[in-house]
Amino acid sequence: MPTLTDLARDRTALTSADIEWLHALVSDWQLLADLSFADLVLWAPLTAGDGWVVLAQLRPTTGPTTYNDDVVGATAAPGERPFVDAAHGEHRICREGDPEWTRGVPVRRESIPVTRAGSVIAVIERSTNLSSARTPSRLELTYLKGADDLAQMVAAGTFPFPGEEPILVRSPRVGDGLLRLGRSGQVSYASPNALSAYRRLGLAADLVGGELGPLTARLCAPGQPADDSLMVTASGRAPRETEVEGHGSVVQLRSIPLIVHGMPNGALVLVRDVTELRRRERELLTKDATIREIHHRVKNNLQTVAALLRLQARRLSGPEARAALEEAVRRVGSIAIVHETLSHTPEEIVDFDDIAARVVAMAGEVSAPEARVTPTISGRFGFLPAAVATPLALVLTELLQNALQHGLSQVPGNKPSALAVTVRRDAAGLAVTVEDNGAGLPPDFDLDAATSLGLQIVRTLVVSELGGRLAISPRATGGTAVSVDLPLAAIPG
Repeated sequence: MPTLTDLARDRTALTSADIEWLHALVSDWQLLADLSFADLVLWAPLTAGDGWVVLAQLRPTTGPTTYNDDVVGATAAPGERPFVDAAHGEHRICREGDPEWTRGVPVRRESIPVTRAGSVIAVIERSTNLSSARTPSRLELTYLKGADDLAQMVAAGTFPFPGEEPILVRSPRVGDGLLRLGRSGQVSYASPNALSAYRRLGLAADLVGGELGPLTARLCAPGQPADDSLMVTASGRAPRETEVEGHGSVVQLRSIPLIVHGMPNGALVLVRDVTELRRRERELLTKDATIREIHHRVKNNLQTVAALLRLQARRLSGPEARAALEEAVRRVGSIAIVHETLSHTPEEIVDFDDIAARVVAMAGEVSAPEARVTPTISGRFGFLPAAVATPLALVLTELLQNALQHGLSQVPGNKPSALAVTVRRDAAGLAVTVEDNGAGLPPDFDLDAATSLGLQIVRTLVVSELGGRLAISPRATGGTAVSVDLPLAAIPG
């Protein structure tokens, strides 16, 4: 499915600034569709001026749709959409007198020019399904009046608001609650949902007829920090968002000032009760803090275990037993590094490049005297989930230690040692290669028959736990290359 940007660049003569304006409009035109009870289709003139192309489409959440199919990318010849032609050429909103019955459903169409910097760059076709037409209620009349005001602002180039960031999906919707303010900031209409939200804040008086700004400020919880934007938002003087907390409830407000024909015409204030949402967010923050604390304690415990193993190794006289405990210390240390990193992140996802650098440094510090080399690393691992980071850190530790102790320790004194880790991450997955220029593999080496504990650990983690592939082969110039390939499916997140 082509995007708005793709269609605009390929099929129209719109500039980058025009496209950005349309993106801002489309990010917030759900408001217009819901107030209108109508579908919105965004038409833009084709490059050669020989017709129109649909750049975007939106259905209302407050009424039946007119379009069952997706029309994005569809084209129309000149004269095929006469009201779109007229709105573009005459710089005015064009309305049909009688409903259209082409699909067996009565549809009223209206074309709204989209103006930026004094020029019409596109046209919104607003189509209302009249199959369930009836006498409108006061709520519906308020919705339609607000929609007409917004349409006038789109045609005048004052909506979306210049310089304002596009409103995200977290903002209140029309159905959440709507207040209509007059020019003086007094509430002229309050939808049932909006009134209920204010009742939960502690409002006992009638909302209609009161000045929303001072009224809302009085409902704030005692001791709540003063929000400078509260009065501006609640009075509808600027396009802002804010939250009000009182009586254990949290209500989100979004104001949309209405400027019609260059004159202030009151404002729309969308209202949403977000009490439960904020409660869940606080619970998640508490859980995240608890998880980070657990990772911190696990790291401390692992470091304690490593210290005990290190003390035990110093008391042993047998070199094999001491070496075995030192390897265990390194394995525990690599896992501790992952938990330490997780203790500083709000999610179970870590920047593995930082972990890899510390694992490489730890391997170099322990084994550099015997191998006369400091491992290097090139490429980027990127962010990995904890379920992948922990075994991968242990795999990297084992491969480096095997290279340092069994390959590079046998390099003649006059030959410079080299140990490199190369990383490649793309759409196919993650590929890690550890190469050294050491003594190389014995002639009869067989990975499946290898009895080394380190290789058994690596094979189990790579193949069984991460679902990847492990290959060990001699290098053409001498030494050994170990390749670990992890499919993208094994790297969630």
